[in-house]
Amino acid sequence: MCGRFNIIDSPGLQQLLQGLGIDLKLPPGINLAPTENIPLIRQLDIGSELAAARWWLTPSWARQIDQKYAMFNARSESLFSSKAYRKPFIRQRGIVPMSSFIEWRIEAGVKQPWLISNAEQAMAVAALWDVWHPEEQALLSCTLVTTAAAPEFEAWHKRMPVILTDDEVNRWLDNDSPVAADDPIFRPELKTSLQLTPISKVVGNSRVKERSALEPLAAATVLAAD
Repeated sequence: MCGRFNIIDSPGLQQLLQGLGIDLKLPPGINLAPTENIPLIRQLDIGSELAAARWWLTPSWARQIDQKYAMFNARSESLFSSKAYRKPFIRQRGIVPMSSFIEWRIEAGVKQPWLISNAEQAMAVAALWDVWHPEEQALLSCTLVTTAAAPEFEAWHKRMPVILTDDEVNRWLDNDSPVAADDPIFRPELKTSLQLTPISKVVGNSRVKERSALEPLAAATVLAAD
C-alpha cells in the first residue's frame, strides 16, 4: 500500500525525469495524499508528457467522482480482473515519480510513520490512468500499482508500491506492448535498496506540508537489494 509520498528536488530525481524525456523541474510536494493532484508521466503519440492527475482513479465510465471505493492503489493481482483497471492496464500505463513514500506500522501499540526512500531519492512507481469526461472539464486521474511486499519489507507492510527498474520503465510506458498479469515487474522483491527512517507522527494529518515533518527521529534502517 502507498497512501502518502513526497517529491523533493534532487540530482537523482532530475536524472530520473530526464531519462523519461521530461526536461522540467517538479515543484516540491510534501505528504501528498489521495485525491490531491500529483505528477503523472505518460506516453502519448506526441511523446512523453508530464501532467497533473488526481490521485484516485475515476474510470471513464463512472457516473460521478466519488470515494466510495478505494482506488488510489491498484493491486497488481487484480489488474486484469477489475473492470476499473483492465483497460488502463492494457493501454493507459504511466509512472509517478517520487522521492520517498510513507508507511505506518504498529510499535508498542502506537502507529509509527516511516519515511522510505533509496539512495538516489528517486523512484519510478508504476501507475494507471484514465480520463473521465463529464459535461464540464475532463478529469485526468491515476492510481498507483502495488504488489505483495518483499520478505524484507513485510515487517513494515504487507504491500508495497511497484518500483520500476530502468529497463522496466520503458516496457511499462510502451502501451503498444502488452504486460502480462504475472510479469516479473510485479515480483515481490527489493529491486533497489531501501532506507527506512522513523519520522514525526504529525504526517498523519494530510494538511501538514512542511518539510520539517520528514526529519528523522532515529538512524535509518537499510534493506539491501539482492
